[in-house]
Amino acid sequence: MELILIRHGLPVRRDDSADPDLSAEGHEQSRKVAAWLAHEGADAVWSSPMRRAVQTAQPFADHLGHQISLHEGVAEFDRNAGAYIPMEVLKRENYEAWLAMATGDHGVDIGEFSAAVVGALEEVIAAHQGQRVAVFCHGGVINVWTAHVLGMAPRLFFEPGYTSVHRYMCARGGQRNVLALNERAHLRETAGA
Repeated sequence: MELILIRHGLPVRRDDSADPDLSAEGHEQSRKVAAWLAHEGADAVWSSPMRRAVQTAQPFADHLGHQISLHEGVAEFDRNAGAYIPMEVLKRENYEAWLAMATGDHGVDIGEFSAAVVGALEEVIAAHQGQRVAVFCHGGVINVWTAHVLGMAPRLFFEPGYTSVHRYMCARGGQRNVLALNERAHLRETAGA
């Protein structure tokens, strides 16, 4: 089966919640990724229950006429934090805090987080053998799943862009392969636009 992970669009900053809505730009990004993936289709659409992921998934699910299935196991590691600051804003406003996060201080047990993500995605894979499934989720989820597929220790090792697309082939025999990471062609401005 083909597993497609899509990171959420750009959210707004929230100083009182780790579960923000998408920004206007994030909604536009979600429309672009939905249009870009529309020709491929999907047999099912899954999402993290966090607002930014569900709002990113909605245009794609609407286009296909699918309901969105939610899975807590693909929610982001910071879901219980008291605030959400987009990484680029954190880097600009508090470089030391950004650097701590970028070098591994995530405030969670990354092994436990990875185990939850891998378990959740394996459940999705088992439920959709021979199909193409889109899962709208988060940068941390994409990182630990990719590390798992590559046989690496659980870690956050690259930065998935907003509404970036990540593709994996998942065989019934348990083999998992990376097909593509960080596809973002849908966000490029076209000539004459």
